[in-house]
Amino acid sequence: MAGPTTTPYVTLNSGHNMPVLGLGTFALCQPPDLVSVFVQAIKLGYRHFDTSPVYGSERPLGFAIAEAIRRGLIQSRDEVFITSKLWCTDADPELVLPALQNSLSNLGLEYLDLYLVHWPLRVNSGEYKVMYGKEDLLPIDMRGVWKAMEECHSLGLVRSIGVSNLSTKKLSDLLSYSTIPPAVNQVEMSVTWSQPKLRELCKKHGIYITAWGPLGTYGEIWGSNLIMENPTLEYIASIRGKTVAQVALRWLYEQKVTMIVKSFNKERMKENLQIFDWKLTKEEAKLIAKIPQQRRYQGNEFVSPSGPYKTVDELWDGEI
Repeated sequence: MAGPTTTPYVTLNSGHNMPVLGLGTFALCQPPDLVSVFVQAIKLGYRHFDTSPVYGSERPLGFAIAEAIRRGLIQSRDEVFITSKLWCTDADPELVLPALQNSLSNLGLEYLDLYLVHWPLRVNSGEYKVMYGKEDLLPIDMRGVWKAMEECHSLGLVRSIGVSNLSTKKLSDLLSYSTIPPAVNQVEMSVTWSQPKLRELCKKHGIYITAWGPLGTYGEIWGSNLIMENPTLEYIASIRGKTVAQVALRWLYEQKVTMIVKSFNKERMKENLQIFDWKLTKEEAKLIAKIPQQRRYQGNEFVSPSGPYKTVDELWDGEI
């Protein structure tokens, strides 16, 4: 039986290494036994896991890490890279540390490898859920929140800190006052939304983009088949003997970004890891570059006439 796949890593501006490809743990319809899914992922070779308190997956992931150590699949917690996030309900300077401590308690860990500000807004609610009333959407004190994130880093509770879903403008604003620059900006990125402007800014400041939804979040209510049924990708996959998903993920890897993939199916989890021992040709890359661009997730849930963002355009600062 073949051993687990070895995933390459990048070195973040914090000096810590992060595996290029991680397993996402969010799904509206989750399998009944997430622990066994995550143990299986570790067995296959996944060493980076992306979670959040709103996903409901922190506790199962913590149990899976402990089980993987017990079974000898990994020797210690240090062999896995764990990302969690500060959800909007806790996006207040006074709540950052308690929220982090809650996530660590859920996971049964002493530190996180990466902690991200999930969205650039605050929600006036104590509940962890995906949908809120428009009246609950509030502006975020990003300067205060980021200072609290930096304090969490100083305490040794997180090895790297970063952000998620920040536009080029919002990221530039953060860089203007941060003492510790974000190590990562986790955003939607794929062959159908390639983010050239944001990639340029991140490259300039040594920030890694982590792509979420690299395969179109097919099957979720906001997902689409634009990637998995894309004729260009299907053509390349057929002539290379690869899957469409492998072609889409390989393209991202060649853009020097990191990525979070989400599948709880064993065979697809295995296939998604098999992108590192081959390359796209120049002709194939040119074909992919011609794929029409479209932001898939608009973020309408975070837009309100009475909230901090009146339009989708304001949320993304014109990058739509």
